[in-house]
Amino acid sequence: MDKTLEILVTNDDGYQARGIHVLADMLRDYGNVTVVAPQEPQSGKSVSLTLDKPIMIDILAKEKAEAGRGSLRVYKLGGTPADCAKLGINLYLHEGRLPDLLVSGINHGSNASAAAIYSGTLGAAEEGTLYDIPSVGLSINTHAPDPDFEGTVFYGRKVIEWVLADGIKRGIYLNVNIPDIPKDQIRGIRMARQGAGRWVREFDHRITLRGRHYFWMVGDFEDEEPLGAPDADHHLVDSGYVSIVPHKVDTTDYEELERLRDNWKLDK
Repeated sequence: MDKTLEILVTNDDGYQARGIHVLADMLRDYGNVTVVAPQEPQSGKSVSLTLDKPIMIDILAKEKAEAGRGSLRVYKLGGTPADCAKLGINLYLHEGRLPDLLVSGINHGSNASAAAIYSGTLGAAEEGTLYDIPSVGLSINTHAPDPDFEGTVFYGRKVIEWVLADGIKRGIYLNVNIPDIPKDQIRGIRMARQGAGRWVREFDHRITLRGRHYFWMVGDFEDEEPLGAPDADHHLVDSGYVSIVPHKVDTTDYEELERLRDNWKLDK
């Protein structure tokens, strides 16, 4: 590579999560890393932004580049993952450039199937895509705070190197989910589509000691795919494969647009 890459890193688990530290350390092998991560866990925030209060930022660490390793600067931000991506991008813009790559993760928990809709991890990747920055969300299929990241790092490197070599089409970001199994048990990488499914029975009705009614989000995942669907991302991960789903920022269904235009007798 002709120049040192600039890489922006964020997540939705917060700056203290082990996954983001593993990711930042891995990416320093490819260039200078700037981490802008939420002060607190922000799962389920999708692309939400903070519009009703000031967003506070603190710098936590700064390390110089060394032989074969890029520099590191780490910020925590009192906002959402999309806030972190947006502010990180603006840090670069004030320096007269954009990041060469945005990576969000390593998320603790799968973002396959319907989870992709709600994911703050992917919300940050989508924000990067709006600025034409190649953007990737990386997740491991466990909520354990200290899982074995060996397989995730191994396959995460493969994906990052492919992205750096080949790029990503404009308006597309990648959702990468990795099984929580030993590296030598992972069966390989498969391109996939977002699997069909949804959560049902999502709220547990409870009553406080003072008699107030409230609800706690729980829920069961209802799989809408046929058993063993070969290209559904959540089935592939459950079968021991790394899944990669290219997601679009533009969610327009153009075929349905034309069908409705014709059937509803709208002016063309």
